[in-house]
Amino acid sequence: MFKRSELDKRPQVEIFVDGVAVAARQGDTVSAALLASGRDVRRSTAVSGAPRLPYCMMGVCFDCLVTIDGVGNRQGCLVPVAEGMQIEIQKGKREIGK
Repeated sequence: MFKRSELDKRPQVEIFVDGVAVAARQGDTVSAALLASGRDVRRSTAVSGAPRLPYCMMGVCFDCLVTIDGVGNRQGCLVPVAEGMQIEIQKGKREIGK
């Protein structure tokens, strides 16, 4: 669905999505990196289980919620990637302790 520009020469950063290494670019938000990865990064809502993807990319809609480094309900569109970051696609409601 999304493809990186060949003109994008920013340094690569390795993140892990559900335990799988994914290449991101320095300066990407988590949501941008997920969308560019080509992986199925749809989360599911807590009530109906409906699939969601990052939508507004500016922190308004909350469709980009992920668990980052063990902390749940983080808005992926507002968090820049960092080397070695651990990201889990959130399925349903946030778990206690995450």
